[in-house]
Amino acid sequence: MTMTTAKNPARRERPMSPHLQVYRPQVTSGLSILHRVTGAGMTLGVPVFVAWLVALASGPEGYKMFLDCAHTMVGRLLLYGWSFAFFYHFACGIRHLLWNAGLCLEIKEVYSTGRIALPAAALVTIAIWSKIFLGWWTR
Repeated sequence: MTMTTAKNPARRERPMSPHLQVYRPQVTSGLSILHRVTGAGMTLGVPVFVAWLVALASGPEGYKMFLDCAHTMVGRLLLYGWSFAFFYHFACGIRHLLWNAGLCLEIKEVYSTGRIALPAAALVTIAIWSKIFLGWWTR
């Protein structure tokens, strides 16, 4: 037992450094975590993108094989997820550019731009994957 804890026994019960037990979840922390998760998710999608390019370059048979995989339920869910991840990450990148320019740094503006980024990414993802914009996707 050190001299500090001998004088103040309550000090032993507190965490050594601030972490999740101390802080309440906030909009900004949730958006930041989602930004990091979408970045990691897009990294996992790079091999699929490369596979698409290889299938495209290999000719009609290879491309048909890729489309057969992409048209499965799992394939579509992955493509929708990667699309959302891209658009959300893109929207957060715009927020960061604004902050780097010294704009939208007040806490209300930070919250409002964050609350715009999430639904905007969802709406763009839905618009891109709707049959209106991608009629060629359906068989």
